[in-house]
Amino acid sequence: MFKPEDYLDFTQTEHSALFADAEYVWDALRQIPLYLQSRLQPAMLGRVSGQPFIGDRVFIGEGTVIEPGAYIAGPAWIGRNCHVRHGAYLRENVIVSDGCVLGNSCEFKNCVLFNEAQVPHFSYVGDSILGHRAHLGAGVILSNLRLDRREIVVRQGERRIATGLRKFGAIVGDEAEVGCNAVINPGSLLGRRSAVYPALSWHGVLAADGVASGATV
Repeated sequence: MFKPEDYLDFTQTEHSALFADAEYVWDALRQIPLYLQSRLQPAMLGRVSGQPFIGDRVFIGEGTVIEPGAYIAGPAWIGRNCHVRHGAYLRENVIVSDGCVLGNSCEFKNCVLFNEAQVPHFSYVGDSILGHRAHLGAGVILSNLRLDRREIVVRQGERRIATGLRKFGAIVGDEAEVGCNAVINPGSLLGRRSAVYPALSWHGVLAADGVASGATV
């Protein structure tokens, strides 16, 4: 239960080493800074349009387009054929696989996106992992911090698992869909091909192919 392979297809990223020693899928979030520190080789192989800001510790792959007004602080690793749109804000420790969309007015921090994940408009992705072809509708927030700032606990029914993390947003499995303006609260896990209805404030564990249409599961 909650193992990386339960949510993610590791043929759909070149960064599977992040998960090599992970007991739970969220354990990889701790590894992102060290992974980038040890493996990142800054380079610009894509195309820049206008005048985005790109920090010194950034790799950008072939075919990727960075639009004017994007801000990539780094460290960041962005794969091939991605589209980083105007106003996207990539903070520290962002790993993006191939064919992803990082949209206007979206903020990313300490996160991993698998191939073809899409975050097109007005979203926050903090301390989270998005699987292959995961899609966030406009305005989706993956909230990563409890109001009381305490450790985040994953809850499923009567089961409670302490994560050891004070900041942990969500695991969004392969091909999962989150509707516009939904808020996914800290420590949530969405199974493969699951769906969360628009405008929900939701927290819990959603099974593969499940549908969340109410406030809490």
